[in-house]
Amino acid sequence: MTEPWLENPARRDVGEVWFTPPSGAPILVKLIFTTGRLSIQVHPDDAYAKAHHESNGKTEMWHILRAEPDAVIGLNLKSGVTPAELRTAVGTERLESMLRWLPAKAGDTFFVSAGTIHAIGGGLVLCEVQQVSDVTYRLWDYGSGRELHVAHGLEVATSGLGSGQRWPRLLGFGRQLLAECAYFRTERIAVSGTGRISARDRTAICVVLEGSGTLAGQAFGPGDGWELPASETDWPVSSAKCTFLTTCLP
Repeated sequence: MTEPWLENPARRDVGEVWFTPPSGAPILVKLIFTTGRLSIQVHPDDAYAKAHHESNGKTEMWHILRAEPDAVIGLNLKSGVTPAELRTAVGTERLESMLRWLPAKAGDTFFVSAGTIHAIGGGLVLCEVQQVSDVTYRLWDYGSGRELHVAHGLEVATSGLGSGQRWPRLLGFGRQLLAECAYFRTERIAVSGTGRISARDRTAICVVLEGSGTLAGQAFGPGDGWELPASETDWPVSSAKCTFLTTCLP
């Protein structure tokens, strides 16, 4: 499940691979590999996280790299679920049936604003971009026995109407804008032959989604990542065919 992004000849269980953010940068990029459904959870916004945890809040996005045929993600509650019904379902298996489960396939992008109840299903490989924050409120974990955070979760849960599937906006020259918000801007960049990646006036995190070649003369393959410092000079790419995901501050 982890190849080609992570060599794993021993077939160990790997849940996440983190690309360490530049020092002080408020964004984090991960590769996530799932075999089963992850917990149903919600994250606070900046104001709530600061007041209760001295932390950033967490808004995030998911870009699907691989998906089994029946793979799904949970995003928002089903239409018609009332606050009273939510309160009685949190912490129980009934919450799972109240979540809106959406099909997920390779190439899909989902945006998850703070306050949105969500879950990642099994059989997925995805690239996640998020605010740097450790604050997660689990609302249901399928009876695993791990701690739930019902009170905090109910306080921050919103309708999540700003969250949902995102369709890429074509920017030209192989670039697609996947998501843009107050915290990050994420593009997917395809190169066939030669091309250039620009960081310009902001530091960017660049992850190879597929293909091999060289970036500024350095060899790369799937799953490799770099910090690209702000520069007036673009970074040259050479590859028969490759795709990058780049994330920077907006």
